Amino acid sequence: MDSQDEQWMRHAIRLAQRAEEQGEVPVGAVLVKGNQYIAEGWNVPILSNDPTAHAEMVAIRSAGSILENYRLIACTLYVTLEPCVMCMGAISHARIKRLVFGASDPKRGAVCNALSLAEASFLNHKVTWDGGVLEEECSSLILDFFKAKRTATKIAKG
Repeated sequence: MDSQDEQWMRHAIRLAQRAEEQGEVPVGAVLVKGNQYIAEGWNVPILSNDPTAHAEMVAIRSAGSILENYRLIACTLYVTLEPCVMCMGAISHARIKRLVFGASDPKRGAVCNALSLAEASFLNHKVTWDGGVLEEECSSLILDFFKAKRTATKIAKG
């Protein structure tokens, strides 16, 4: 694991914790270019009433505004959870060069698990990717969040 990858993933983890504090699924994302911070995001679909407000989408939208370009060429996106199909589509359309994620998502992950969009022949942009960076910490965020939700539901039902 590259020390820069670890540094940026730790930043994404802090953003995921911010999402959790707000009652959202704890996923965080940070976008960098040349190891320089550009933009960040965390899950806010509930707070924003926007089903597309995943951490990756928030970071990509912000980066586009900051760079004044819808193409995010030569950028790396760090995200705590393997992106879904919607986010992988946006990553491809934005021409993000590299994707780094922490936890795999066997049920909905669209990089290399449920779907393998990083390798899809119908996409005209191929994003390089690395998974498993600080995987245990990233996985724990998600697992602990949903475990607490299930426990709270059981208590509420009495």
